[in-house]
Amino acid sequence: MKKLSILIISLSIFALSAFNQKTDNEATMPKEKLSDYHFFEGNGSEQKPVTGVYPYSLNTPLFTDYAEKLRFIKLPDNQTVAYNDKEVLDFPVGSTIIKTFYYPNDFRKPELGRRLMETRLLIHEEDGWKALDYVWNDEQTEAFLEVAGDTKEVSYIDANGKKKKHEYGIPNINQCKGCHNRNEKMSPIGPSARQLNGEYTAWNMPKSSDNQLINWQKLGILTNLPAIENVPKTPVWNKPETGSLDARARAWLDINCAHCHRLGGPAQTSGLNLSIYETDPIANGIMKTPVAAGRGSGNLKFDIVPSKPDESIIVYRMASTDPGVMMPEVGRKTTHKEGVELIKEWIKAMK
Repeated sequence: MKKLSILIISLSIFALSAFNQKTDNEATMPKEKLSDYHFFEGNGSEQKPVTGVYPYSLNTPLFTDYAEKLRFIKLPDNQTVAYNDKEVLDFPVGSTIIKTFYYPNDFRKPELGRRLMETRLLIHEEDGWKALDYVWNDEQTEAFLEVAGDTKEVSYIDANGKKKKHEYGIPNINQCKGCHNRNEKMSPIGPSARQLNGEYTAWNMPKSSDNQLINWQKLGILTNLPAIENVPKTPVWNKPETGSLDARARAWLDINCAHCHRLGGPAQTSGLNLSIYETDPIANGIMKTPVAAGRGSGNLKFDIVPSKPDESIIVYRMASTDPGVMMPEVGRKTTHKEGVELIKEWIKAMK
C-alpha cells in the first residue's frame, strides 16, 4: 500500500510538472491558493462570484456521494461561448470552469451552514483543458492546491432527517483525466445546452426567472443560440413532471456514465454506449453480453435484462461500493440509492 501511495503521488507530481512546462503559448502556472485566482469575494468561503464570473446549474448533475455543488464559469475578456447542439458548449481558450463541492450541515435547513470540501477547476489553455483541485481547510478559510488526492470523513443530516457519516474521496490529477478523457484529450462533462436549458437553481444565489441560456445570451456571453423551443432539454432525473421515465433514466446514465461509455470515451472498447444520443438497444446494454465477464459482472449474463433489474449487470455495479466492481469507478464511495431505484424502475418497465 505504501508503494502504491508513493506511485500515485509520483504520477501526480509528474502530471503537475507537465502542466507547468512552458510551451509556445506558455501554460498558466497553478496558484497555491484558490483565493489567488480572485473568482470570489474575499477568501471565497461565501462563494459569492465577482463581476465576470457567472453561476450556472445543471438539470441532472453527476452524483458525487450526495455532495451539493456550486458551478461557475469565467470567460476571458471580450470573449463569448459558442452554442453547440449536442456536446458541451464551446468555451474559448482562457475560460475556467469552477465547481465547488460541499455538504449542508442539515439538508433540510441550508441556513444552518455547510462544509466546503473542494473546488475543482478546468482551465482551457492553448493546448487543451487542464484540471486542478483545491481542498478547503478545516477552518473553511482557504482552499489549497492538492495533486495527490485525499479522503475525508463527512457527517450531516440528510433530506429525510437522518444522520449520515461516510468517507468522501478527493481525486488526484490523473483520476480527473480519467473521467474527462475524450479521444485522449481532456474535456468538460456537464455544461451542455441541454443541461443548461432551464432556470438557475442554487440555494445561496438569487433565483433567476430567465432560462439560463437566454440569460447568457442577454449578458452577451452566448452566441448563435437558436429559438429556445428548438434547444434540446435534459429532464430533471427525480422530477417526473419534467420528462418520461425513459428520458429521466437515460439522462441519469448520460451524465453519470456516458463520459466514459461513449464513442471516444475511455470505456468505448466495452461496446456499451450510454449516451442519450445512442439509439441502438444493444449498444445501450439491452441483452448485451459484457466484453470482459470478470468479477464485475456478478455472474450475470447481460448488461440489461428487460423487466429484470436484479438480473442486470448495470444495476449490480451501480449498487456496489466494491472498488473492483462498482460503476462509476471514480467519484463516489457510497451508492446513489435513488439513482439505482430509478434505473431499476426503468428496467422493470421494459418489455
